[in-house]
Amino acid sequence: MARVWVCVGGAVFFLSCLVLHACYSGSLVSRTFAFYIPWRKEDTLFRLDLGWPKYSEYFTGSTFSVAVDSVNGLVYVAQRGDNIPKVLVFTEDGYFLRAWNYTVDTPHGVFVSSTPYEQSVWITDVGSGAYGHTVKKYNSLGDLVQVLGTPGKKGTGLNPLQFDNPAEVYVDGTGEIYIVDGDGGLNNRLVKLSQDFMILWLHGENGTGPAKFNIPHSVTLDSVGRVWVADRGNKRLQVFDKDTGEWLGAWDTCFTEEGPSAVRLTADGKYLIVAQLKLSRLSVLVAPPSGDIGDCSVVSTIQLADQVLPHLLEVDKKTGAVYVAEIGAKQVQKYVPWHSRPPAFGRGFK
Repeated sequence: MARVWVCVGGAVFFLSCLVLHACYSGSLVSRTFAFYIPWRKEDTLFRLDLGWPKYSEYFTGSTFSVAVDSVNGLVYVAQRGDNIPKVLVFTEDGYFLRAWNYTVDTPHGVFVSSTPYEQSVWITDVGSGAYGHTVKKYNSLGDLVQVLGTPGKKGTGLNPLQFDNPAEVYVDGTGEIYIVDGDGGLNNRLVKLSQDFMILWLHGENGTGPAKFNIPHSVTLDSVGRVWVADRGNKRLQVFDKDTGEWLGAWDTCFTEEGPSAVRLTADGKYLIVAQLKLSRLSVLVAPPSGDIGDCSVVSTIQLADQVLPHLLEVDKKTGAVYVAEIGAKQVQKYVPWHSRPPAFGRGFK
């Protein structure tokens, strides 16, 4: 009986600490939305940073995507809503810096291409206004630099390039551009563009077979030259050769309940992190070495509360932190590698 009361007392103390932390660092609801549930203790790879951001009230809309400028330590959040800033900029420590709302209608995906000489913010816009159905490039202050697509006109054309609900864009270190076009629109395709926006290769057919898509929703690259696409409607990840566009295989056994809505590599390249929207779940998969991709293997999961709805995510290549945009909870949460140095008491589990 004494052991029972000891356990109860410990649980009450732990919950009290969480409540006190939430009172001093932001909303209780937003700070306790996610709970980490590893499969095995040795597979605990990430933990929630309760201290990010410092103040959650800056999230005033539905947070659809997040991007990281690892060079400058900045985090960009794209959100939707009426009469609110569409892009928020934070430091990696969680301090709000600025917001902008220029020529952005309905953002879906956001990506930052950053070098010591240039920082570019790419946004896929699925709105029906004058800038809708385009992929846009901005500088770090929000000034529009380039528009890809036919503004305000959706369709399947390639010359001129026309998008229909483009979901996400990824720009690699050489400046080449990968776009998944088809978040429920007419198109279901993966397009690769050169630095000067010429089409290098594409896969553009709706279907369930190899190199066909049903709502391609997220795209990323690994270190050995493979392109990974979250083929959400087909409940699988598809993999392509970066240079030739050759189909290399697919993973579907890990997604029997729901398809992936986001995919990224961890900073060390050892794992793939995948979001499943309606399940409110993040899964960590073993990244295959070069060669045959083999079969998918889940090593741990992060189970969020119901209706959190993780949509898109990003990884800080310098610190290894994972940022998750949650459209249900209307917030972005940050996870840090388990063995990172924790801060002083009262600052969260960073």
